[in-house]
Amino acid sequence: MPVTDFDFLPGTWDIANRRLVAPVDPACDEWEEFAAVSEARAILGGIGNTDTFTRADTGFRGYSLRLYEPEQDLWRIWWASTTRPGQLDPPVEGRFAGPDRGRFECDDVFEGVAIRVRFDWSQITPQGAHWEQCFSFDGGTTWKSNWIMELTRRS
Repeated sequence: MPVTDFDFLPGTWDIANRRLVAPVDPACDEWEEFAAVSEARAILGGIGNTDTFTRADTGFRGYSLRLYEPEQDLWRIWWASTTRPGQLDPPVEGRFAGPDRGRFECDDVFEGVAIRVRFDWSQITPQGAHWEQCFSFDGGTTWKSNWIMELTRRS
């Protein structure tokens, strides 16, 4: 049952991040690496979840809201952060293909640039997961990875 797709997520996670310094510059190849912590919990009897993301060295904070719509077998994921205060980003939408691979996409404008956004979840185990964000500048024909997270569950 797809409503259980994100059942792995509740709890506290240490996150090793690798992110492009200039994600809307297609020529950028300079990466920064940093640690963060995420705390996630299920809501609404399991048809949704939330998480907070904290980068201690800079004070950056983020928040995700995920809700499942059974009629369309569709997850929507909204993101808010201190980078774009007062805004809730357009939701990426998608689903899981099997127990450990999910893909979610939407159109957005970031730093004045029209982009297509993709979130990919993979390598999901009880103790870890891989998340990757990609941008497309040509409507989804080609993609460039710009943020990679390796999540490790705190015991």
